[in-house]
Amino acid sequence: MLFYQKEIKLRAYKRGFHIITDELIKSFPEIKKIRTGTLQLFIKHSSASLTINENADPTVREDFESHINVMVPENAPYYLHNYEGPDDMPAHIKASLMGSSLNIPITNGRLNMGVWQGVYLCEHRDYAQGRNIVLSCFGI
Repeated sequence: MLFYQKEIKLRAYKRGFHIITDELIKSFPEIKKIRTGTLQLFIKHSSASLTINENADPTVREDFESHINVMVPENAPYYLHNYEGPDDMPAHIKASLMGSSLNIPITNGRLNMGVWQGVYLCEHRDYAQGRNIVLSCFGI
């Protein structure tokens, strides 16, 4: 059994949903050593998240951003936590809804996702810094 782990820092992305699949693969070449296994991703932030979805049509990512902003609006009168501005508490809620980790199968040294799937960084803050992601892969 092989085990590899690395922490990477992504550049700062603007608010929205961004495909980062290629960036992850390029930063973690150890994936190529796994015939059968799993890649686990974990984002070390409470105001950004990860998900897997459509990787071809950019309007899907725009629609995600539009829809989640309707689901979790800014400036709701019942938010108590707003230390860092009107996007603060909504960003925490959005991150919890989308999730902080992903598990992706590895087959013959490649991520075994559907042809139209990609890993998204979901950036929920207006002025975020770069985000840290822990990548762990294991298998044979």
